[in-house]
Amino acid sequence: MTTLSPAAPATADAAAVRPYVSPVTASGVSFPRVLRSEWTKLRSLRSTWVTLGIAIALMVGLAALVSSVVVGEASGAEGPFDAMSVALAGSAFASVALGALGVMTMTSEYSSGSIRSTVLSVPKRTPVLVAKAVLLAAVSYVSMLVAVVASYAVSMSILASKGLDVSLGDDGVWRVLLGSPAYLALVALLGLGIGALLRSTPGGITTVLGLVLVVPPLASLLPGRIGETLSHWLPSAAGQQVTLLTPDPSGLGPWTGLGVMAAYAVGLLVVAAVLLRRRDA
Repeated sequence: MTTLSPAAPATADAAAVRPYVSPVTASGVSFPRVLRSEWTKLRSLRSTWVTLGIAIALMVGLAALVSSVVVGEASGAEGPFDAMSVALAGSAFASVALGALGVMTMTSEYSSGSIRSTVLSVPKRTPVLVAKAVLLAAVSYVSMLVAVVASYAVSMSILASKGLDVSLGDDGVWRVLLGSPAYLALVALLGLGIGALLRSTPGGITTVLGLVLVVPPLASLLPGRIGETLSHWLPSAAGQQVTLLTPDPSGLGPWTGLGVMAAYAVGLLVVAAVLLRRRDA
């Protein structure tokens, strides 16, 4: 008769057949984890730092160049003069760079195919877009704050020789210094929303350029009050009010205009979030 070995305890059998559960699956996907993952992506992209470096260089370089030209042509402080507009002469070029960065933050995942891994890791998808927006806004604002302050310092040191400079204590200077980086960060968020909607880097960048630089002048050419009203409520025209030492009195208030631009950016991101959940990766 064959001797049978005693059966293993039931608990041992249960442990032997228990399926493996990875630590990530067991702990679940939390927003801090998504935020950390998106930060790794953002800082590992060479285009992020190249684009920000170009934006900062353009801001500071053009501030010095334009200030030098103004000083060379001026005979002294005469008439109304917006020194902060001279200091921020490079903001239009910086807005192009920030808009492109916003687009590429999203479209780079589609061009590389990594978006499939992203949506598999975060099935709800919306936290991915929110994390990208938070990080992009923070990085853009801090970088552009450095650029704006440096541009102000360089420009005022040059303009002071003709008495054209403004000090930090003058009306509106602090608003421009703090509001201009916010405007540029919102341009980046507009780019992110457009990139998420179009999923194409060339198409996204072209759309941002048109929205920020081309459409406002064209809108102002429309006849009567239609063109004037429309041009004031476009995102870039509204947001730029905060960047002016003396805002256009016929337009929106500086902070109201910035709020309108923020509403455009948030609206685009909401639509992009809805489509991100519904469309295939």
